[in-house]
Amino acid sequence: MAFDLVQYFSEQIKLQKPQLFSQYSPKEKQFYIHEVNVLTLGQLISIWRQDPKKLYHEIKAADPLYIQEIARHLTTCKHNKSALSPAELEPSISEVLSLQFTELNQLNQTGNFGQTGLTELLLGQIEHLSGQAEDWVWSTNQLTELKGSKPVEQQDISLETTMQEFNQMVHQAQPSIHHAEEIEVEQADVPAWSYLLSPIIALVILLFMYYSYSQLLAH
Repeated sequence: MAFDLVQYFSEQIKLQKPQLFSQYSPKEKQFYIHEVNVLTLGQLISIWRQDPKKLYHEIKAADPLYIQEIARHLTTCKHNKSALSPAELEPSISEVLSLQFTELNQLNQTGNFGQTGLTELLLGQIEHLSGQAEDWVWSTNQLTELKGSKPVEQQDISLETTMQEFNQMVHQAQPSIHHAEEIEVEQADVPAWSYLLSPIIALVILLFMYYSYSQLLAH
């Protein structure tokens, strides 16, 4: 598995560019850093696929105009659905791209990767990018094979919620239990001798009905 540039770049952005998205809450700042990071890294992978030799040269040169061109393309792309305004997004992309170019160049020099080594490193990031963003990001940076890779978020069920539901279920079941107990108690109060007399009473009733029926036929 290739070295994880997604996480590495994210940490470097926080360290080297603390002012980026500083106007937002910590949670929002983290979200936008991640969004721009995966958006730009994915774009570099797409460009590398098309012309690795040119991008390898641009990474070493770090031309601001070339970086600005990529930033403008991503910002104005019809698939872009970022909540950031274009005035915020474009310069943010430029800053992140500049950092990524610098870090890639340093990794290239330190590891003596060359174009072949950077090819393996960049293309190996697809695995790390999978599931990291919404589909519009992959449509924008042309990594369309990653569309649908983000897992569907499921609502976490806390232990407290589970216990509340359990207690409610038990509470709803209690009236039925009490009712059954009351019936059993009432049945237990019936005298035992009544069960002995029941057949005799039934026989007397049958004899009376038979006698009445016989009298009716006699008339």
